[in-house]
Amino acid sequence: KSLAIKLKTLGPDHPDTASTYGNMAGVYDNQGEYTKALAFYDKDLAVTLKTLGPDHPNTATTYGGMASVYDNQGENTKALAFYDKSLAIKLKTLGPDHPDTATTYGGMASVYHNQGENTKALAFYDKSLAIQLKTLGPDHPDTATTYHNMGTLCYDMDDYAKSVEYLELALKIRLKSLDPSHPDVTDTQESIEAAKEML
Repeated sequence: KSLAIKLKTLGPDHPDTASTYGNMAGVYDNQGEYTKALAFYDKDLAVTLKTLGPDHPNTATTYGGMASVYDNQGENTKALAFYDKSLAIKLKTLGPDHPDTATTYGGMASVYHNQGENTKALAFYDKSLAIQLKTLGPDHPDTATTYHNMGTLCYDMDDYAKSVEYLELALKIRLKSLDPSHPDVTDTQESIEAAKEML
């Protein structure tokens, strides 16, 4: 409905129309409908490139969304290629210490983790965390997510003590803003218990 209104009032080649395509793509990605997600990201990218250019933060966001879809599909090479495009633009336009840059580093870390390249994954999570601590602070939900992801990675690397350390940091942050029954809280608690059993 929103897309129909934007197409009618703004036209097919407007940045707001592109954003709507991107939002729809994100929904399809979350639903596991990856072909539809990529089709909408392609529409988003075409309009964004035409209206804002190849070096705009919105273009980087679209590349990052496409990377996420490829990551979710297990297409690691394509995911990293799109994250690389996104990162290059974000570094150029937003700088190395921007939260969006941290998000891209986190996405790249996830791909490396999925590939079993755990040392690389940890290095990228470290980059993401350093930016988040500097720009968002130690109690931000994104910081908690990075700690959780680092804890999961350390578990997979058989470093259970470090896993517990990161997961407990994530839990502490999450309990400040989420109900104790929230899935993110219970997931982190279960991960802590699993890591403690391995100590």
